[in-house]
Amino acid sequence: MISINNLKNDVLGGITAAVVALPLALAFGVASGAGAIAGIYGAIILGFFAALFGGTSTQISGPTGPMTVVTATAIAAFPGDINTVMTIIFLSGLIQISFAVIKIGKWIQFIPYPVISGFMSGVGVIIIILQINPFLGVDSQPSILLTVLNFMDTISQTNKDALIIASITLGIMFLTPKKVRQIIPPALIALIAVTYLSFYLNLNVPKIGEIPTGLPEITLPINFSFVNLKEIITLSITLALLGSIDSLLTSLVADNMTKTKHRPNQELIGQGIGNSICSLFGAIPGAGATMRTVININSGGTTKISGMVHSLMLLLIVLFLAPLASQIPLAVLSGILIKVGFDILDYKFIKIIKKVNKRDLLVMVTVLLLTIFVDLIMAVGVGITIASIMAIYKVSKGTQIKTVRNIKKSSFDIDIDNNSIYTIKINGELFFGTASILDEKIDRIDDNIKTIIIDFKNAFSLDLSAIFILENIIDKLKKRGMNVIFISKYRHRKTIMQLDQDDIFKKIKIFTNIDDAINYVQHKEIVSG
Repeated sequence: MISINNLKNDVLGGITAAVVALPLALAFGVASGAGAIAGIYGAIILGFFAALFGGTSTQISGPTGPMTVVTATAIAAFPGDINTVMTIIFLSGLIQISFAVIKIGKWIQFIPYPVISGFMSGVGVIIIILQINPFLGVDSQPSILLTVLNFMDTISQTNKDALIIASITLGIMFLTPKKVRQIIPPALIALIAVTYLSFYLNLNVPKIGEIPTGLPEITLPINFSFVNLKEIITLSITLALLGSIDSLLTSLVADNMTKTKHRPNQELIGQGIGNSICSLFGAIPGAGATMRTVININSGGTTKISGMVHSLMLLLIVLFLAPLASQIPLAVLSGILIKVGFDILDYKFIKIIKKVNKRDLLVMVTVLLLTIFVDLIMAVGVGITIASIMAIYKVSKGTQIKTVRNIKKSSFDIDIDNNSIYTIKINGELFFGTASILDEKIDRIDDNIKTIIIDFKNAFSLDLSAIFILENIIDKLKKRGMNVIFISKYRHRKTIMQLDQDDIFKKIKIFTNIDDAINYVQHKEIVSG
């Protein structure tokens, strides 16, 4: 039951979030290449449906830096083909919903921090570099590389009026006192004040241009060429992954602030529905926006109503104030976005960069460079791969594989040659990363050893690779005339036997403890003696 007081706080939180979202939505729309109206409707549609169907009560969703960068990549890849771009956005929403269906939401939190750090800082650098041309009043380049290579030519074409108002905007964004920014967002101050200044001085600078009034038409994004299917799927997956990561990280921030628990898979359903519907109206996609969510919470927002109010407020602005918004200089938006780019940089990692270990630094820098100069999805994929390999190496180093030559005697009071028994004890993980180490130890065993006892009852896990390596070990030792005995937990033994297609493990003895194994060996020696 929603009380009147909660409803009032939700309305206030939603309106405040809309005020903050307005300049960012306009800026992200322009930066994407789809236009300011596409950014506004992305904030309206995604903000409403993600709040309605999502799993985080206070989340405010809309266009974000990472999603805008990928959308701009899609528009550059298919120039003039808006249907294909909207198909990419539509599919990305469906993929997000599929993530929720297979319950992948909870696994996002296992992405290593250096990967997230490198990716977010890379996106921040991309936004900053791509805004250099608008900041100087020059037409934008379609890529980072072209922007950098043509920088000197861009400098020579600088529009001084645009440079002045962009610099004023950037100054407002960075220098607005904390007490003021707690009342009015610097982006809104810059948007209104610098736009008015430009209009009052009649400056000759590029502007947003005409923004359509009224509601957009519904278009089904199904008209595309199957020749481009591979690139379409790749970009769709990229958007889906980034949108999911971005949203769920923001959900974690909201949880910490409100002391609540979000539903990750439900949140992905809301984000997926919102982004799919965005494509029907020619809007750009987005994700949960951290800054807007924090402002909503600080302004009193507690339920989904705040997110929906935020969207309705933006809709009213579009319907009644679009002519005014058309006069906003692009240089103003570039100044706002450059500050956004700096805010996205991961200062937490940068501050401790000299103290972090070399492995984490390697992952972060690799992801950062790949994000900026190659591809966002490749950057995340390579980063996760490197981090996983390093984690596997670390786990394998932590697994103890000890060799023991002198075995204690069992209850049989008989002298046997202890040097003829060789025991290998495994404590930790027995998987493909450590099984190879076990194999190496086996190869170094002297030929005069008669019995090999492999004790892995304390192994936490046993994967398929390890089982196959154990098969090879049995085969090698049998050919060397050695007797092989395993000591294993019941569940590991059950797994081994289920996968024993060639009856290799049925030819050896498997015990549950070392005493039974030694008793067996001693008894065998008595009989043979």
